[in-house]
Amino acid sequence: MNDAALKPDTHDIVVDEVFPHQPETIWKTLTTAELMGRWLMVPEGFEPVEGKRFTYQTTPAGAWDGTIHCEVLEVKPNKRLSYAWKGGHAGNVGYGSRLDTVVTFILSEAEDGTRLRLVHSGFVLPENDTAFRKMGEGWKKVVKNIGGLAGEQD
Repeated sequence: MNDAALKPDTHDIVVDEVFPHQPETIWKTLTTAELMGRWLMVPEGFEPVEGKRFTYQTTPAGAWDGTIHCEVLEVKPNKRLSYAWKGGHAGNVGYGSRLDTVVTFILSEAEDGTRLRLVHSGFVLPENDTAFRKMGEGWKKVVKNIGGLAGEQD
């Protein structure tokens, strides 16, 4: 885990949904690069292997080139996927400010399928206020997209 996620003054985004799909189906949607590109962004170099580094590319801002640097921290097939999510630049304010966080997907069996819990942890406020607010709304949509794509895999 990174330093930011361990600080008591950080904030987390949490999204919970239950989908009528088996954990294996949700897992495939979370860990297949082509499918990831459909529910979030196309990852460059992703593999569900601990220690694997990969990137996402988003809109640049100020001194930041828009690259999100990630490293897979934990892989428990059909149960848990966690990766570091770092981006931004210390000289930026608002969108594109320095971000050092962790994204974790937790899958568990539910009566009607699979519960997917997303936790994006380590937002330092007020520095990451813009990212926390925008990503908080964005992750809600992303999680719903994951469920929709999982339905296509059944």
